[in-house]
Amino acid sequence: MNASATIRERRTIRKFKSTPVAQEQIIALLNKAASLYETDGTPSWRCIYYDSLESRQRLAGSMLAKLKESRFGKFIPNKMTDFYSKQAIEIPAHLAFITESANTRRQSDENYAAVCSIMQNFQLLGWEQGLGMLWYTDPLIMSETFFKEIGLQNGERFAGLLSIGYYEKVPRARKRTPAEQKWTMIGGDDYPHPHTNADILPYSPQSILEMLNEAVYAPNDGMREPWRFVYASGGDAAAKLRSLQGSSSTAFLLIVAKEESDLHKQEEDYAAVCSLIQNFQLLAKANLWHVYRTIPEWTYSREKCTPFGIRPQERIAAVLEFGEDIRRSSSASTPPTVNVTQR
Repeated sequence: MNASATIRERRTIRKFKSTPVAQEQIIALLNKAASLYETDGTPSWRCIYYDSLESRQRLAGSMLAKLKESRFGKFIPNKMTDFYSKQAIEIPAHLAFITESANTRRQSDENYAAVCSIMQNFQLLGWEQGLGMLWYTDPLIMSETFFKEIGLQNGERFAGLLSIGYYEKVPRARKRTPAEQKWTMIGGDDYPHPHTNADILPYSPQSILEMLNEAVYAPNDGMREPWRFVYASGGDAAAKLRSLQGSSSTAFLLIVAKEESDLHKQEEDYAAVCSLIQNFQLLAKANLWHVYRTIPEWTYSREKCTPFGIRPQERIAAVLEFGEDIRRSSSASTPPTVNVTQR
């Protein structure tokens, strides 16, 4: 995959051709998407696939159940519900992504980050084959009827619905805020000069910013761009991070996510930040960078996050470590198992 071009060119698609999408193509893309996500663990996730007319009709009905059953349902014209139903039915394929929840917030976040990252990989890989997608998590579809249709079980979490098809035309790009405007550097200006240690040159603030300016082309509802970046490579800040991480890494990048009071927006924003991080990792891998991603336990402590400038209603979504001598090798991890059920 040409990560740089594909990340910038991918668009959210809402109008699709009627051309069917082969199930074999979907399975192949899912396997590739899973292999591109690097992690120490083996997160459990699965997909429910809808491609037949009958299954898409059933899915469309479940997506409208909450709206129809609401106290306002009887006031909604049939023409309106028929229009939304027809839209969902005419899209050639849908994939519902489900991941395991967990007893701890950290493990739950790791599982959710994994499935969101795989969904982003899947969108990028599909785009290169002419497939467009819509990542759908609207609260209006969240109902007992919908969850029963996708077979959501106790101990599971719905991550999103990807509507899939060959796109009619590519929408115009929407501008992203430059990463420089969401960037903070801490720890002092003691980054080594070229003649002192050439091995760590790729991880300079400027080179990381250049890569972030591509990674920010991540899907996010309403273009809220709920992220910012805190960089540390020297001084007390980097020393403290090395201690917290148990690491000797050259430089660190904290990916900070905004936390809305609305829980649904909060979840959507976390998915967007996970997609941005995955974009960054794909770009880093293409450039042969040594980057390691963690969601460490200490990031759930407000007291430990405050020294790095983390504000109220923010959280650290991930810590990225840079350097040749990274203590663990994520490349040796086992790709998440692909489990697809056809409805």
